[in-house]
Amino acid sequence: MPRFTLVTAQHSYDAVIERGLLSRAGEFVPDVAGVVFVVTTADVWELHGSVIERALAGRRFEVLFFPGGETRKRVSEVEALAEKMIEAGGDRTSVVVAFGGGIVNDMGGFLASAFMRGIPVVQIPTTLLAQVDASIGGKTGVNLTSGKNLFGAFHQPLAVLIDPDVLGSLSDREYRAGLYEVIKCGVIADRALFELLEARREAVFARDADVVERLIAAAVRIKAEVVSADEREGDLRRILNFGHTVGHALEAETAYARFLHGEAVAFGMKAATLLAARVGGLSEADAARILNVIGDYGPIPGVEGIDGERLVARLRSDKKTLKGKIHFVLPERIGAVRVLSGIPDADVSAAITQALA
Repeated sequence: MPRFTLVTAQHSYDAVIERGLLSRAGEFVPDVAGVVFVVTTADVWELHGSVIERALAGRRFEVLFFPGGETRKRVSEVEALAEKMIEAGGDRTSVVVAFGGGIVNDMGGFLASAFMRGIPVVQIPTTLLAQVDASIGGKTGVNLTSGKNLFGAFHQPLAVLIDPDVLGSLSDREYRAGLYEVIKCGVIADRALFELLEARREAVFARDADVVERLIAAAVRIKAEVVSADEREGDLRRILNFGHTVGHALEAETAYARFLHGEAVAFGMKAATLLAARVGGLSEADAARILNVIGDYGPIPGVEGIDGERLVARLRSDKKTLKGKIHFVLPERIGAVRVLSGIPDADVSAAITQALA
């Protein structure tokens, strides 16, 4: 049972990876907890809710349904959930269990951070993307019209419970979207992980149990190490944003309705790789390998009709833009990246245009 400890200023907690862990979820909710609020979506609850019901037997719990989707990931939905918590007797002894994909993890975590000025949350991610990224590290938040995740808070969970068994219910598209975040981890910090993705594509697509668990464990280890060293993105944690700067702009430009988050990140990684080859010294050979792996785990939805200059303009409202300077995470080689700012707009525009082609 892989278990990775994150050490943060708030507290230390574990991200636990174990098949069948869903059935033990109640063990991670404090005995002194009041009402336990399970924030989820109807489809996730239909698939896995009975397991959580049994795991929380003997506890008072309420299920709060979120409609789902990036377009509903807004402050108004958090307020609506908070009102339901008050109606159900929620108070400072309550605990939130965020049970779903990345959107639910972000929303549930933000709800917990704000309700009664902060109550505990347990993250139970049910998509690959959420298991390797969204549920870990305490970043919570919602979207604004201006951009993705611009309204939120850092709020570390009590625990992250990762059950690979739930991935069997994912569509191929959702599964691939999560794989892009795993590719990101390989590029930024783990050449062996990247080479595993390169060599074992058929086993990865077949969801071979051993290979999938290796992918999850490697990605979680990387994020746990980075977050423990830099909880609030002072410097090191920025490397986790590889592909996200342009990816977030793409999501906002398409009103969060055209791409899954992982797909937008895949496009962002393509653009960042092309930019690194252009201005960052990335070798042609490594650039080709990164682009080939991203393509091998596609397809990414088409980008027809998207204006590259509008994407460049949106980059300036990204939360990683500081004092007007856009910060890009660019690969130096497979397994290592660096953060660069002050790159001329002409080079950024050229890389994005090339990625759109």
